[in-house]
Amino acid sequence: MYFTDKGIEELDQRRGEETVSLAWLADRLRDFVDLNPEFEVPVERLATWLARLDDEDED
Repeated sequence: MYFTDKGIEELDQRRGEETVSLAWLADRLRDFVDLNPEFEVPVERLATWLARLDDEDED
């Protein structure tokens, strides 16, 4: 298990039954980056990855 899996597991356990919009998630990511600017690049990469999940392979 990766260290980050602990946070993912906690998220799933605490809020896994909730339904949220992608707009809500985007707002929370912006809030997080405002409070933790050192994480701007990883959050940007995650957001881009999520946004492009359904894109066909570009290879």
